[in-house]
Amino acid sequence: MSTEQIDEPEQSEPVVTTTAEPKSRQKAQASTTTRKLPPFNVVILNDEEHTFDYVIDILMQLFAHPSPVAEALTFKIHTHGKAVVYTTHKEKAELKREQVLSCGADPRMSISKGPLGCYIEAAEAPTD
Repeated sequence: MSTEQIDEPEQSEPVVTTTAEPKSRQKAQASTTTRKLPPFNVVILNDEEHTFDYVIDILMQLFAHPSPVAEALTFKIHTHGKAVVYTTHKEKAELKREQVLSCGADPRMSISKGPLGCYIEAAEAPTD
């Protein structure tokens, strides 16, 4: 190669300018704040138509409580008439209530005619 330079015509790129200012990002960020779903409790009621074993089995199967927790909750249901067994967002609480109700009667007791009493209620939202 030689050391001579070959003059090539310069290629110029078009210049783009805008007259409008870009939109503020503060408005976009302010409108995308994350809110937590309000919590709901799943409550099971005491009755004389279901055995302790039946209630413990439901608490372990549907709510994944370990055996000691399920036993403690079952005793609380028995002594207090009801107990909060699970807290979650509304949609999942409704699902869990329906799962409890779909379990039906306790096959261990001939007087058992239906499912455990179960309902959901709004829980107090945790303070940050």
